[in-house]
Amino acid sequence: MALDPPAAQGATTPKPTTPRKRWPGPSQEAVTEMTTDSRDAERHLLTEIAALYFLEQVTQEELAKRFAMSRAKIGRLLKRAREEGIVEITVRPHPSAVSEMEEEFRQRFGLSRLLISTDHRDPDTQRSAVASLVAAYLNRVLDDGMIVAVGMGRNVGAVADNITSPAPRAVTFVSAIGGSMRAGGYMNPDHICRRLAARFGGESETLYAPALVANPELKAALIGQDTVKHTLDRARRADLALIGVGDVSEDSNMVRMGWFSPSEVAEARLSGTIGDMMGYDFIDIEGRPSNTAMQGRIIGLTMAELCRIPDVIAIASETTKAAGILGALRTGTINTLATSTSNAHTVRSLDDATRGHRSRPLD
Repeated sequence: MALDPPAAQGATTPKPTTPRKRWPGPSQEAVTEMTTDSRDAERHLLTEIAALYFLEQVTQEELAKRFAMSRAKIGRLLKRAREEGIVEITVRPHPSAVSEMEEEFRQRFGLSRLLISTDHRDPDTQRSAVASLVAAYLNRVLDDGMIVAVGMGRNVGAVADNITSPAPRAVTFVSAIGGSMRAGGYMNPDHICRRLAARFGGESETLYAPALVANPELKAALIGQDTVKHTLDRARRADLALIGVGDVSEDSNMVRMGWFSPSEVAEARLSGTIGDMMGYDFIDIEGRPSNTAMQGRIIGLTMAELCRIPDVIAIASETTKAAGILGALRTGTINTLATSTSNAHTVRSLDDATRGHRSRPLD
């Protein structure tokens, strides 16, 4: 007896498939409308966060909790709000008070100008307020062919972020100190130079050397290299310099970046070191170089070379830096100081308190 073919032994014949119905996609008008709605929602969010931060003094940490975002994302959104023109920071302290304080600082420290911002509770807001004064000053004084030597740090980096609508100028921004991977893009002089150059339509020049080396001998060898020497020579010819003023604490940026250990910093502080200029020239309260193991290991312009630059702009927004600011002013290197109102008052009080105890007059 013949067997049925396999198909006849329980195999089912496939049913004819019905073509799936294709629903029409959204029209171009609908896509445009959705995109517009999305952009409007983003702008509304930026405006809401910026208003809470700048007008109601809500901290970034509090905003992160309220909007279920990371603090880093809140920072990026606030930066976007400034870049997109939602936020424009204009600080106008009382003219007479600023004028009086500026004249007093001229008399005390030989300062050319004092840029004072109002006080803010949040450190990031304070930094932006001080940086915006420097940004406005650069917008006034920079001209074609000028060279700006650029240091390292959050205060210097904030200047680039607070420049709004500058007229294009053929300015060259030169790194005045080597770079550090641990500093990150925001604080690194190379990245700051690029951001400043992008804002002004100018050029940037990188110092191809590490900021910190193991010993003074290695520093001398690197400074002698043609590429490094060329960039430093250009920085020495700068018309202006942007530098930060550091404090000496176990929580300082230098410790966080791993440049120096907490014990090295503590030892330096015990020996009388109260701060640094541009991240490496360590000074005491009199403005004299500190004799510490940390000295002589950073590749960049020296204090003597900074003194030859016509306008050295020191930027310090943190309240922990008053002693460092005073020491920096007493070096005679600083021409323009940008800081907060409270810092200016504290520096004046510290100068009064220590003036009678100075061991020798400054040259």
